[in-house]
Amino acid sequence: MKIRRIVATAVAVAVTTPALLLSVTPAFADGRPAAQTQGKPSVAELEKAAAAAKAVYDDAVAAESAAEAAVEAAMSDSAPLALAAEAAKAAAAEAATAKTTADQDVVDARAALDALTDTATDDERTAAEATLAEAKAAATAAGAARTAADAEAVEAQDALDDARVAASTALYRARKATEAALADKDAADEALAEAKEEEEEGEEGGDCVPEAQLTTVVTGLPSTVVAGTKTDFRLRVTNGTDETMDEVFPFAYVHATDRTGLDDLDDLVRLQWSSASSSKWKTVDNEHYMDSISPMKAGAHSDIKMRLTIDASAPAGNGVTFVAGDYFNDNGTCGGSPDLEGYEFLIAAAGTEPGKVDDAEPGKTEPATADLKPQGGASATPVSGSLAATGSSSATSQLALASGAALAVGAGAVFVVRRRRPGSHA
Repeated sequence: MKIRRIVATAVAVAVTTPALLLSVTPAFADGRPAAQTQGKPSVAELEKAAAAAKAVYDDAVAAESAAEAAVEAAMSDSAPLALAAEAAKAAAAEAATAKTTADQDVVDARAALDALTDTATDDERTAAEATLAEAKAAATAAGAARTAADAEAVEAQDALDDARVAASTALYRARKATEAALADKDAADEALAEAKEEEEEGEEGGDCVPEAQLTTVVTGLPSTVVAGTKTDFRLRVTNGTDETMDEVFPFAYVHATDRTGLDDLDDLVRLQWSSASSSKWKTVDNEHYMDSISPMKAGAHSDIKMRLTIDASAPAGNGVTFVAGDYFNDNGTCGGSPDLEGYEFLIAAAGTEPGKVDDAEPGKTEPATADLKPQGGASATPVSGSLAATGSSSATSQLALASGAALAVGAGAVFVVRRRRPGSHA
């Protein structure tokens, strides 16, 4: 059998529908993992989640199609702004021609005046001077008209360019939303399929149960981690019950986003572990488990060294590390931590110096940080405050972070029993 932390009702639509996430899992609004559920979600609940995820995905596809049409319209030469820009450009060209003609009239009038001989009458000279004055005035007016026409042409072109950039940006965001919605839909479908499989197969040796006395605690993880560094901390797993657990599997997962919450940074963060029995650093497996502790006596604890590595290319953003534990006994009984402990931290861009910071705490939304300064001593924008307060909407940023993590580890530490242990692929 295997305990795997999977997606609950709200998880399927977490990223693309933050309002629904708030209504289903209000604990995210407080910066903590979603409300905990004792037991696994029903097939009916997961069917609703899958249906909701499909609806969100369908809406995202429609929105992307609309955005593509908007880009096509904006790029068209017959778009109103394109026509206005072309007309302004033509008017500027006409004004330039008029200015050239007026300047030539001035040249001609001056030449005519200069050509007068001493035999010219006063009336002839007066008329020539008047013609030159009129030509100069016309040239001045033409110059002003040309300047105004040029400004209008630039303004019209800027408006066209801005509209096209805005349409392209909207299309990019729509495509990202569609990708996220598809990932959520796939996760919800997978969770539903697993639940149906569990329902059909039943359980061997009884259902696994939540065990609050199996605890996992992180110490030494800073509330601010600088990109391009490796940070070591410790995970303590404790069997607080009065019975021995034959096998205990520690669980850990890290998730991160940029400041906007739109782009996840999971490819740029990595968790490794080592222990007294396995001193070589190992990467947490693709199901987020580490090797078992066998056995773990009543009241005993085990310390695991953890290492968080953040790639130097990672931008400033937000992160959270979730930990839990699952146990299995030879008699078929099993269970796991009912709660996922989420330790939140800020990601500072490579090269910054966070100074002295507090350790991350479970559910703490405002890690204390000093003003960050680049390694040259110049001032930099502080990276401080809650996970939500990093340059974007407080709801959007934190929801994107929490829901992205929930997609992998489940909203609320809901676990289901499989017929194999962690690490087994039988």
